[in-house]
Amino acid sequence: MAGSPASVSQEQEGSFTSVAREQLPWLYALARQLVGEDAEDAVQECLLKAYRGYDRLRDRKAAPAWFRQILLNCVRDRYRRQAGLPREDPRDPTEEYSLYRTIAEQDPWPYSDSVHLDFLRCFEHDDVWQVLDRVKPLYRAPLVLVHMEGMSTNQVARMFGVAQGTVLSWLHRGRKLFEEALWEYANEHDLLVESPGGSR
Repeated sequence: MAGSPASVSQEQEGSFTSVAREQLPWLYALARQLVGEDAEDAVQECLLKAYRGYDRLRDRKAAPAWFRQILLNCVRDRYRRQAGLPREDPRDPTEEYSLYRTIAEQDPWPYSDSVHLDFLRCFEHDDVWQVLDRVKPLYRAPLVLVHMEGMSTNQVARMFGVAQGTVLSWLHRGRKLFEEALWEYANEHDLLVESPGGSR
């Protein structure tokens, strides 16, 4: 690896390569959700920092959490290096949007009393990732960090260098945008079509 420390042995290098390959798919998936088209750069930066500090990883079972933290640090640093976060759209067309109401009004499928959950069961894991891609990065990143990575809103606020109330606002708009994108995606992929046998 270019720029590798001279003290790193071939054994360590081989071990690092093996561990990094295991982590690479989900590292890229996480970076894609957080920084979009800059994901490859963020992952490369993460791998370089991980390689330089690999001797500090004592337990290989801790590798996922260790790589995740390094990637989040790299993403945080990228946000801080930027001249400024993307500006919010002062218009808020999603404020009145309700996925529950939309399903009840427009989908002919006879849902049960748990209409919202019935709708969400139409989506596979890959569908959810594709829907997330449709949400603007400013709102997508907090959604991913809080709901998928388990970070608190306070931690996300420190990461972005903004007030906690700002993160709460982003999350609110992000959820609305995500719900709206779910509905659009379901329509585009015929997830709302009733099968001849009476099931989806």
